[in-house]
Amino acid sequence: MGKQTRREFLTSTSLAAVSAGAFSLLQSCMSVDQPTSVKKQQPNIIFILADDLGYGDLGCYGQQKIKTPNLDRMAAEGMHFTQHYAGSTVCAPSRCALMTGLHTGHAFVRGNYLLDHDLFEGDLPIPLDSVTVAKILKKAGYATGIVGKWGLGGRGTRGVPNKQGFDYFFGYLDQIRAHSYYPSYLWRNEEKVDLKENRKGRRGTYSHDLITKEALQFVERNKQNPFFLYLAYTIPHAELAVPEDSLKQYKGKFPEKPFEGGNYNAQKTPRAAYAGMVSRMDRDIGRLFAKLKELRIDENTVVFFSSDNGPHKEGGIGPDFFNSAGPLRGLKRDLYEGGIRIPMLARWPGKIKPGSASDHVSAFWDFLPTACELASLKPPGEIDGISYLPTLLGKKQKRHKFLYWEFSRYNWNWKSGQKRPPRNWLESQAVRLGDWKGIRLNIYENPDGPIELYNLKNDIGEKNNIAEQYPKTVAKIEKYLKTTRTPSRHFPIRKAWK
Repeated sequence: MGKQTRREFLTSTSLAAVSAGAFSLLQSCMSVDQPTSVKKQQPNIIFILADDLGYGDLGCYGQQKIKTPNLDRMAAEGMHFTQHYAGSTVCAPSRCALMTGLHTGHAFVRGNYLLDHDLFEGDLPIPLDSVTVAKILKKAGYATGIVGKWGLGGRGTRGVPNKQGFDYFFGYLDQIRAHSYYPSYLWRNEEKVDLKENRKGRRGTYSHDLITKEALQFVERNKQNPFFLYLAYTIPHAELAVPEDSLKQYKGKFPEKPFEGGNYNAQKTPRAAYAGMVSRMDRDIGRLFAKLKELRIDENTVVFFSSDNGPHKEGGIGPDFFNSAGPLRGLKRDLYEGGIRIPMLARWPGKIKPGSASDHVSAFWDFLPTACELASLKPPGEIDGISYLPTLLGKKQKRHKFLYWEFSRYNWNWKSGQKRPPRNWLESQAVRLGDWKGIRLNIYENPDGPIELYNLKNDIGEKNNIAEQYPKTVAKIEKYLKTTRTPSRHFPIRKAWK
């Protein structure tokens, strides 16, 4: 495929393949009876997103080996959720659900869909007229910023943050480049920021530290006005790398097997590195809370913390050592609970009851309507999310009838000389219906394959498949698996090419 053809493809994905009603949805949530500028009492909103942090990786969720005092204090001063779910089990679709309020049966991005990295530096971009949290809040008068990893559109596309409602962006456009913590450049809006000290393999500046610095500066710049900050950290995704001052905190404390390198750089002490990365992120989240207090905006700022999917097993780390998934089955790339159930904390002094816990079943697509309600706005009508602000405030909460996920895997396994198979195929689907969880695997081989059924109330580890005992429940889940998703030309249901 030549460069011109690729550009034509990009244009078609960004403009042609969109929902015809998307722009009208954005207009609908800004109807004439809604405010066009925020009032001073409306809160600042910060959403902090970790990358591949597991359900069991924080002290407040049972972690014993890694120190996370600031996030533990955030839980003690606010609320922690025990049944909160990511948008997907991998990066891009999970972030798409968070930003657009749509689950992966309706979202534009439903998998990590790789484009030509040299030309685009990014995955499949979301369309120009996508309805995003940032667009809604910006229209309402909020200053909007993202610092960290984006993953929903690379350079020159309609999916870049500045075209999706963000006034300010600093960080990585592309998740592949975000594998390195010592990149040769990052992006500020649509301009490259050269990091010469990291060229030729040198490790001069740790990108996480720059991301934290930029986040603190964004808060400082906007202290007089309502703001929305999406702080999308890349920790603790592989590669496993952290400066010595964080590494030494854990060096010698764990048995280690050196990682010799491969897709990621070598690491002599991968377990110490992983723990050091999580603790460094925790330290810098503490700095953010200190900044809010210093600026006297702490009580007017609601802060969320979560992770984009379950824990990984790359770069030399095995999640079993830290019990990163807690009691849950599965990891990143699974639709079992360990791949999608993630930590979720919320803190808002004077509004959220300190030390509270919620078993409300919620997901990433609920953030958009929650942000709308925080800003006293009516959310778009055609979304999948339900605001969980009532739960945060201890009020009566509307609940989901069901939750739906699908996971499309990128096909690396085509053979030279053969016609290339689909770039992505639907690998698995899952539905949560009350306490019931249904999963269908290997859909690309058998779209009508068996459904596994688990009762999460009695079997949080999904050890006992009881599908044969409850055929009526399986039939209900089957109906949702068949009817919930809308067609997607980028993420079709079809058999693998053979």
